[in-house]
Amino acid sequence: MRIPPNRFSEDLYEVAEEILREQYEGIIDVDLGFIIAVTEVIDIGVGKIIPGDGATYHDVTLNVLTFEPKVNFLTQGEVVEVVDFGAFIRLGPLDGLCHVSQITDDFFSYDPRSAALVGKETGRVITEGDLVRTRIVAVSIDGGARSGKLGLTMRQPFLGKFEWIKEEIARLIESKRKAEKKKEGKDKAKEK
Repeated sequence: MRIPPNRFSEDLYEVAEEILREQYEGIIDVDLGFIIAVTEVIDIGVGKIIPGDGATYHDVTLNVLTFEPKVNFLTQGEVVEVVDFGAFIRLGPLDGLCHVSQITDDFFSYDPRSAALVGKETGRVITEGDLVRTRIVAVSIDGGARSGKLGLTMRQPFLGKFEWIKEEIARLIESKRKAEKKKEGKDKAKEK
């Protein structure tokens, strides 16, 4: 880390924390993922001066808070934009795209008047502000950038809008209840 000469009179740890935050927060590192915050400067090594530059250079040990998206991770987020080809979903520091083909088995079309994706058979609707559960299916991160690409799906069981998940659970419970009643009926018929 480089500390300029005009900052030598200030507290070294405070200066280091400020410089490191400016330098690293919001950056994507191939090994660490998205660096959300520099949380603590643990140690600052002895400074070295390079000829021609009045600044000091230090080895620094620090703690950072990161978000490292991985394929198959389950995530929850808010729909922040709906476009004709899918929905962008905020997953902490990054946005992911859930393509229209990955929302459900239904065919979804874009309604520009309401800025929503509408299911042809189910009538289900995705709009900005909806809370959804997704699975990461693709990750593309380049080091040093301030953004990456995440591909998402909601086509699997218990994924999608929270209302849809509640409906799915209710159907499952009802189906199980009916199966138990049917089994009880068969058991009573065998007893007679």
